[in-house]
Amino acid sequence: MSLPDDPVLLQRKRLARLAQVGQRCGYCSFLIALVIFAIGFMTSFTNAVAISLVILLICGSFFLAPSIVLHHAVKAADDLDKE
Repeated sequence: MSLPDDPVLLQRKRLARLAQVGQRCGYCSFLIALVIFAIGFMTSFTNAVAISLVILLICGSFFLAPSIVLHHAVKAADDLDKE
């Protein structure tokens, strides 16, 4: 049905990979922020801990939100092709 050289499918595959990398980066940022929060909560919650939490949460949101939208767009395009 589809050729492996189809430029649309190749572009979609690249975008799916980009979405996956973005999701991993976003979720890893949130995980690191959670660990830093736990460490800061158990020890002393300094300004450095608070600043790193804010930066990690902003970076995680920056990566994760567009990646989720892109993932759903690629998935919807795949579903339309199957119909």
